[in-house]
Amino acid sequence: MGDTGPVEGGRGEQIQQAEREAARQRILAQAEAERIPAEETTRAVPDRRWRRERP
Repeated sequence: MGDTGPVEGGRGEQIQQAEREAARQRILAQAEAERIPAEETTRAVPDRRWRRERP
């Protein structure tokens, strides 16, 4: 009977660790789904409004 305390505590820690890992995986999956590829963020788009030649 004296052994049930530490075993339950260890099991609780294992459950918490599993929950943390599951939450981490959900966050990583969400971040990946919302990620913008670097090619799209670094693409230069010329702003021709300021380069118009005036007659």
